[in-house]
Amino acid sequence: MPTTPTNGRSTDSAAASVPDPAAQPIMLELVDEDGNTIGTAEKLSAHQAPGQLHRAFSVFLFDDRGRLLLQQRALSKYHSPGVWSNTCCGHPYPDEPPFVAAARRTGEELGAAPILLREAGRVRYNHPDPASGLVEQEYNHLFAGLIGTALRPDPEEIAETAFVTPDELDALRAERTFSAWFMDVLDTARPAIREVTGPAAGW
Repeated sequence: MPTTPTNGRSTDSAAASVPDPAAQPIMLELVDEDGNTIGTAEKLSAHQAPGQLHRAFSVFLFDDRGRLLLQQRALSKYHSPGVWSNTCCGHPYPDEPPFVAAARRTGEELGAAPILLREAGRVRYNHPDPASGLVEQEYNHLFAGLIGTALRPDPEEIAETAFVTPDELDALRAERTFSAWFMDVLDTARPAIREVTGPAAGW
């Protein structure tokens, strides 16, 4: 069965140069179909139908047994609350490199930093969320790596976590609701994931 670490709030703080979400609107970087920056938009407005194509990232982290760290999104989130998804997803701030954003946000959400993180491809998708009416129009930068420290998830972001093998993931997907984008990002990232985890892990 998947193992579930105990949740707890992260004490990691963001760098001083990172905008304070409580002090000003969160802005996303709008891009064209080739991933070139064309402007910015406030986070919620970028997700309102029909959605504006914006830059995002998705992270897949594994333990030393080759198990994937999943998270269940907090029930309080306005977009896709309570669904299961990959280790961490988010959006770079304007002009923030996706790699830097992925490492930053992993620390903020999980209270633990990756011990290895590498690029794992890019994918563009369009996923409406019937429950909220919001739309994920994303140009998504993917990253895969390893995590080796105890987790301290932020309960405002994460309801639950689990480390799973491929077979355990299949069983969990049959029982629980996953994010609309999960299989898009996982399938695109698989070649890099296999290099990180090795063939014996089965990804």
